[in-house]
Amino acid sequence: MYNNPGQQRELARPYRKSLLIALLLITFSSGLLFAWINLGRGNVVVAAAELIMAAYSVVLYFNIRRTQRLELWAFAYLIPFFSVMMVALASPRSTMNVFVWVLLIPMVSHLLLGRIKGLVLTVIYMSIAAGLFFWRFGDDPEAMQPVILANIGVLTLCLTAFSHVYEITREQSERRLVKLAHSDVLTGLPNRAHLQSRFEYEQARHQRLNNPMSLVLLDLDYFKKVNDRHGHEAGDKALQHVARLLKQRLRKTDLAARLGGEEFCLLLPDTDGDQALLVAEKIRQQLAASPLTFGEHSITLTLSGGIACFGEQEGMELNALTRCADKKLYSAKSAGRNRIALAL
Repeated sequence: MYNNPGQQRELARPYRKSLLIALLLITFSSGLLFAWINLGRGNVVVAAAELIMAAYSVVLYFNIRRTQRLELWAFAYLIPFFSVMMVALASPRSTMNVFVWVLLIPMVSHLLLGRIKGLVLTVIYMSIAAGLFFWRFGDDPEAMQPVILANIGVLTLCLTAFSHVYEITREQSERRLVKLAHSDVLTGLPNRAHLQSRFEYEQARHQRLNNPMSLVLLDLDYFKKVNDRHGHEAGDKALQHVARLLKQRLRKTDLAARLGGEEFCLLLPDTDGDQALLVAEKIRQQLAASPLTFGEHSITLTLSGGIACFGEQEGMELNALTRCADKKLYSAKSAGRNRIALAL
């Protein structure tokens, strides 16, 4: 889940939106400035392209402030912007100095589109710019000096590499932050926030496919006695022991989360109540047969559980399912603990 591309786009949306708005304002003002300069020089074609881009920036500005499809609008800005840049580069009236604008391509592309799409757009337009440079100045001995070409090439590669590496490290940092925000520090399991997010995904999936889904609440029996007899460190080890067991026993499509204290929750997609009961029973039995070794002590752990199934009868929201499973968990505790109860 932490590598979900859609989630990455959502995380990057605020700063990319702010950046795009700033670029549109700069494009508008600089478009007017350079159109005025080029008109004065008689470069009508480039001036017209710059005026059109300035007007287009105003249209984009009022659209992106309320859009949810920011990436499409970023493309809608970058492709015309870079195309106008290519027109300026191709103009016979333009000097070699205009090619300095090409250095914006890798930075802006990566910042607005990310490392993959940004790199693709960079390669396309940098290749066009290189072709235009040799077409315009290939016969100019001064422009074709090896030292000049080497400086331009190395600087371009450096800016592209820096932009790409920056995006990679930014995405990695965001993934780490998301993982920290959605994980329980002690056990490493997902927390309640992650459970809610995953449930919403599975809920939408159920609406499309009508597949079964079950929720299991598990609670360690007599956990307070473990803390009282052996100390809180033993209690922490017990929780970590249970977490390792859950990770080993569940499928990749299942989710085990710690809700707090000694309570855990299992979200089992494509699993009906009877199947969930088998899963929970195997976990219960394996935990009872796998005592925790703490120093010189062997601590036997057991758990009780309650199961609720996604549907109109027991609930189609996480809170409703949790309440239903919690009632069955209470029934299991009342019946003597170390057992699993299924809502019927």
